[in-house]
Amino acid sequence: MDQLSQLFSALTDPTRRDLVARLTEGDATVGELAAPYDISVQAVSKHLKVLEQAGLVSRAGSTHRSPVHLEAEVLDLMTGWIERYRRRAEERYRRLDALLAAMNASPADQDRAGPKDKTAPDEQPMRGTA
Repeated sequence: MDQLSQLFSALTDPTRRDLVARLTEGDATVGELAAPYDISVQAVSKHLKVLEQAGLVSRAGSTHRSPVHLEAEVLDLMTGWIERYRRRAEERYRRLDALLAAMNASPADQDRAGPKDKTAPDEQPMRGTA
């Protein structure tokens, strides 16, 4: 699985998303991270292992007292991917809005937009015959 897929997969769980959000405030031990939850320290450790495998967090040691650190720069990979598709979607919506505005314009608005020759090509006088 590629890193971007691992990142999104790791963040599908609300507890893991909350752990990441809490780590934006600073490093914390597993015990500190587990405190507000109704789950065991071991369960939080399992969540952290998933985040660690995805590259979102790192630990200085292997004990529960070792601080857990958010690798915030990894979030840039996700942000860049999301931003690229957000820009594409916005551009498509802008084009759609312009098309809908043109379709919904009143005849008076269309007249102000510029003169248009309403004569069909086969109805135009031939040169030199008029």
